[in-house]
Amino acid sequence: MKFPYRLRTMCYIEVSNAGEVTHGTDGGTYQRVHSGESRLFAVWPGEWSSHLFAIDDLDQYARALGLVHDEKRTGLADHEHQVRWATSQFENKPQGAYINIDLWLDCGCNIRDLAVFAKQMREQKGWEIATSRGWGSSGTDDKGYTYSIRARRTSLTQ
Repeated sequence: MKFPYRLRTMCYIEVSNAGEVTHGTDGGTYQRVHSGESRLFAVWPGEWSSHLFAIDDLDQYARALGLVHDEKRTGLADHEHQVRWATSQFENKPQGAYINIDLWLDCGCNIRDLAVFAKQMREQKGWEIATSRGWGSSGTDDKGYTYSIRARRTSLTQ
């Protein structure tokens, strides 16, 4: 079983070599633990008890939380994506703030992590991809995988 690093109820505790205790996690936490300045623990809360784990695989932790890029997990290479899109045939509010679009990646990538794809599109194209709602993909056709996602209409450019 893989450790559920991204579980919403997971609580991370960092303990510095000087004994200072903090909670939460960010890139700074990863750097301090990686350099040996502190140790990292995770509390996995249960219904009747909680379990404490020492995080000893920092590479897996960093990839799971998106602190370092993980092409295998996300399906997305760390490059400028070749993207085509069209308004979905199921869009019923074409003037709404967010619209449903069909999207194709011509660069050979696959979207397995919508949050990572949204971050890449924001950085590369200025697009605002919705990550709070469902999304999907359908099998290949002559265009490749078709991804159905929502994006802020005004942020999209061809």
